Amino acid sequence: MRTVRDVPPAADAPVPVVACVGAVVFDPRGRLLLVQRGNEPSRGLWSVPGGRVEAGESVAAAVEREVREETGLAVRAGAEVGRVQVPGPGVVYDVVDLTCTLLDPAATPAAGDDAAAVTFADAADLERLTCTPRLLETLRGWGVLPA
Repeated sequence: MRTVRDVPPAADAPVPVVACVGAVVFDPRGRLLLVQRGNEPSRGLWSVPGGRVEAGESVAAAVEREVREETGLAVRAGAEVGRVQVPGPGVVYDVVDLTCTLLDPAATPAAGDDAAAVTFADAADLERLTCTPRLLETLRGWGVLPA
C-alpha cells in the first residue's frame, strides 16, 4: 500500500519558496564581508553571509542572526538593497539582501556555523575569489561592490 509520502509530487506542482536573507556589510576600509560556504548549496564558494529566515523571525532579525552565527560579528540591519530568487534542489530560495552596519568596526570576523572561512574583500580580492553564481553581477547591478 502506498502512502501519501510515497507519491512523488506532480510535475506541475508549485515549487516551495524558502525565505532567506543576505548581508551586505562593509568594514571601515570599504571591503565587503564574505564567507566561504562550508555546506551545500555552493560549498567552497564565496558569498555574502546569510541564510534562512526562521518561523516568526523578521528579515532584519534573521540577517543579524546569520551574520553573528557565520562570522561572529554583531551588525545592525538596514535597508533592503535587492532581492533575488535562486533555484535549489526542489525549492526556490527567495533572498532579500540588506545593508548592515558593523556594531564594532574593530572586531575581527571568525568563521562559524556553516562558514569554512571569512574575509573582508576589496575589488582586487573579488577578482581572484570564486564566488557563488551571479553574486558579483548582482551586487554590481545594485551598486554595492567595493570600488
